[in-house]
Amino acid sequence: MARKAERKKTPRSETAPPVKEISGDGSPSETTEEPAQETNTDGFFIVGIGTSAGGLEALEQFFPPLPSDSGMAFILIPHLDPTHKSIMRDLLKRYTRMEIFEVENGMEVEPNRVYIIPPNKDMAIMNMRLQLLEPAERRGLRHPIDFFFRSLAQDQRERAIGIILSGTGTEGTLGLKAIKGEGGLAIAQDPQDARYGGMPDSSIASGIVDYVLPADKMAEQLLKYIRSSLVRPPKAPAKIEGKVDYLQKIFVLIRAQTGHDFSLYK
Repeated sequence: MARKAERKKTPRSETAPPVKEISGDGSPSETTEEPAQETNTDGFFIVGIGTSAGGLEALEQFFPPLPSDSGMAFILIPHLDPTHKSIMRDLLKRYTRMEIFEVENGMEVEPNRVYIIPPNKDMAIMNMRLQLLEPAERRGLRHPIDFFFRSLAQDQRERAIGIILSGTGTEGTLGLKAIKGEGGLAIAQDPQDARYGGMPDSSIASGIVDYVLPADKMAEQLLKYIRSSLVRPPKAPAKIEGKVDYLQKIFVLIRAQTGHDFSLYK
């Protein structure tokens, strides 16, 4: 039976009010003190899914109930063997009609698609594009789920959704806290439904999980959530001209360490 975790009200981030200035002809004009936060302008939610051992089985239960036109984008961060080519994309094709992509650097996120991190990479999202980075830590010390969830929270704020499925250890808990801190939604697989309950248990014990559900019941809750969401449509983002992948990666690393987003400054 599905369980609803106690939801805590999280303050929504507010856009800074415009500053009135007087133009040369004496008429008032509006400017903002800082660049607008880059976010998706189509209003769709981005779902990050973290999993480890037993994750494929959970994903095989998660995807079939989801319609192919849900309007959400799904980004998978499974723990993969860094020395082997991933076959998860081919395996999941049997369980969803959505297009599935192994992420390439700079790939733009679009709704009704599934994206999978490639082996031996860390990944972040900035300005709706997925940035691949070489791991800073050796295997065993890396936290790719937490790293991605933090960037998802910073990039999408209220439109970020984090899901933790089967896995051992505690990874994903800190990332879910970041998502909740920006007003997003946190879901964990019911440990009794998971092959390995370590990761879901850790997230649930933190007290920030909104819903505890079997994997095959998550689609129903996601659809209810996005239909009833009262999140205001985001402001149109500022455009960044040109291809500056190396700068985007620098901005990702700075933002991950400091929380400051310099990507919209020229």
